[in-house]
Amino acid sequence: MTTTPPLADVPIRSAADLTRRWTLLLDPPVFGVRSLWLCWIGTDGRMLPVVVPVDDLPELPDAALLLGLRQVNDAITESHLDGEGHLAMALCRPGGPELTADDDEWAEEFRSMFDDGQIDGTWSLHLAAGGTVVPVVDLRAGQSDSDSRS
Repeated sequence: MTTTPPLADVPIRSAADLTRRWTLLLDPPVFGVRSLWLCWIGTDGRMLPVVVPVDDLPELPDAALLLGLRQVNDAITESHLDGEGHLAMALCRPGGPELTADDDEWAEEFRSMFDDGQIDGTWSLHLAAGGTVVPVVDLRAGQSDSDSRS
């Protein structure tokens, strides 16, 4: 008899793996309100066994929320990942799966907050809406899915 390892023990090795993981975690990816889901992946590709939803998310990011997010990320990365790892985020919202100007604004705010060495490790952002999960900023931090196709 074969057994399936717990999801947290299955390494995430690629951007496609991360999209599949979000699809499993957010099943079904249909939301009535906006939220941001966070998880952390170690350098070995294994996800910490915790997923943190941030509910009551505003339509557009604000400075206090972004600062709090950075502080949470720093604390978890330092205490559980020896200061290195990957912050994977999923922006979940009602509506269709098409990227909106508001979604782009979230991605840009994350870029300005997380790029240029402001956090240890890497980050990514997925959009979960309308029954679909799609990468907005892929597993390579700071490079959007549309940038990776060019």
